[in-house]
Amino acid sequence: MGVIYSIVGFFTTGGPFMYPILIVFAVGAAIAIERYVTLTLVTSQNQSLWNRIQPVLADGDFEAARELTGSDDSTVSKVLNMGLARQGTVRRREDIELAMEESMMEIIPQLEKRTPYVGLASNIATLLGLLGTIMGLIQAFTAVANANPAEKADLLSASISVAMNTTAFGLMVGIPLLITSSILMAKTAEIVDSLEMVSVKALNVISSNAKRQVEA
Repeated sequence: MGVIYSIVGFFTTGGPFMYPILIVFAVGAAIAIERYVTLTLVTSQNQSLWNRIQPVLADGDFEAARELTGSDDSTVSKVLNMGLARQGTVRRREDIELAMEESMMEIIPQLEKRTPYVGLASNIATLLGLLGTIMGLIQAFTAVANANPAEKADLLSASISVAMNTTAFGLMVGIPLLITSSILMAKTAEIVDSLEMVSVKALNVISSNAKRQVEA
């Protein structure tokens, strides 16, 4: 209970800027949780689909591969489906590659959406903390100017201590959000890299099959 009272006391003595920082933290944390869950689910779905379709592609059974990608909602299936749809109609590797790149251009913004807001929330929380401290110091010096000379030192030290709570809280919110933002961006980059790897592997298989058909 003592810890709870200390936290409540720290928050209530920090001034009005503590509430905007808390709101920013709530919004940033909500976005971070949603993005982390979504990206983790995307990674799992992509891995599952690739484990099923890789041996099918290796066997050159493109019809079965098209059925797998057509019945799946994962991002890797969307990329592969665009390439496999061109596999039976065009011969040029460049055309299939462009189709996959077009699909990637649609998918990447969906993976990256809202993630920058987590970093933005981190910056806003830190700046609000600094602003709250500056406003608190202005109020403190204004109050000290009209105070009894014997009380000025104690009043100033107490006011500065309260004003610093806002900066401390802003950093306590901003640092975890900044770290979380970096983690989310890394997960997003990992998914994009995996999509590019899968598209190259599938493209190589399709090109090899087309070459064998021409030679035959």
